Amino acid sequence: MVDPMTTRVFLLDDHEVVRVGLATMLDSEPDIEVVGHAGNAENALTGIAESEPHVAVLDVRLEEGNGIEVCREIREAHPDIRCIMLTSFADDRAMVDAGVAGASAYVLKQVRGDELADTIRAVAGGRQLLDPATIRHATERLRASGELLIEDLSPQEKRLFVLIGDGYSNRQIADELYLAEKTVKNYVSTLLAKLGMTRRTEVAALAARLDERQSARDT
Repeated sequence: MVDPMTTRVFLLDDHEVVRVGLATMLDSEPDIEVVGHAGNAENALTGIAESEPHVAVLDVRLEEGNGIEVCREIREAHPDIRCIMLTSFADDRAMVDAGVAGASAYVLKQVRGDELADTIRAVAGGRQLLDPATIRHATERLRASGELLIEDLSPQEKRLFVLIGDGYSNRQIADELYLAEKTVKNYVSTLLAKLGMTRRTEVAALAARLDERQSARDT
């Protein structure tokens, strides 16, 4: 018979060694029971529906699927299940997206075992550790980095942004996008105004910074 005070946990991570390690560590806690684990989003959603955990611990980045999207689907289908996002590195974009998806906590994998167990207990008890203030600060950092500015661009402007970042001249952009060079000049002026910039070199510098951030996420 299951102790009603036991917190039931489901794990999603695409690395088997990590899943097994987490399961072993958490099962050693007297009040936590790992009721299932999966290596991809599809199996996780099926397993969670069958095992009915109190808390789902979800890896942010998966080879198959996306942990944040899994969180969103869990919260929509099973609003009583709390979600903890587990990630290898701090990422403001992922943190904001996790908050929007309904995650209760955002934790780095460097966390100690007892800290993760305490986080599971806290969110199972109804605490919201990924609070609005934390999300607001992450959003402010994204805005300062220029990442949110890019999201407000039209598809055409985003293509233009990438080409400027790649060092294309107006003539080269015109050839690439099948536009008149005068039209490209107008697009560039609009793009600069939207980004609050005055020179193409500023656009190129921002593109380089964002490429570096994306490369860091992908490693």
